[in-house]
Amino acid sequence: MDVFKSQYDLIKRTRESLFRYCETMSPTDYVKEVEALGGVSIRSLHVHVADCYRVWLGNRGLGKSLSRLKPESVDNVQGMREVFKKTDALVYEFLNEFKNQWDPTVQASWQSDSVELTELWLFTHAITHEFHHRGQIVKIGRQLGYIPPKMNLAKS
Repeated sequence: MDVFKSQYDLIKRTRESLFRYCETMSPTDYVKEVEALGGVSIRSLHVHVADCYRVWLGNRGLGKSLSRLKPESVDNVQGMREVFKKTDALVYEFLNEFKNQWDPTVQASWQSDSVELTELWLFTHAITHEFHHRGQIVKIGRQLGYIPPKMNLAKS
């Protein structure tokens, strides 16, 4: 069994429950900027999560030159699903590239410095980052009046 691919499959299934929750919202609320959390919207947090995968796994891990996504480029949850289909492909490319080689380090820029990071660190950072922002998305949804279902990690 490929543990990291299995782990990412759980993350994708868990993300699906968040997408279904977001689909209960009006399109206006999905893109509404909420001042209580620094003026971010659910859409901008989703884009930020996808960008984290693109920057850390794509650019830094795989050496690609992927540009940053702009929240305005995604109109709705269905469009965000498409963004994450591409993100998923990138994650699987990363996992295939570094399968059984999680200790080698890559030089990466970090807060105007250069550090050595392992591929395992890059993957762990990206997935924990997603769950951090998932909590913020649910909090914004609650503030906008949408009661979320149980948002636990999906079962295999």
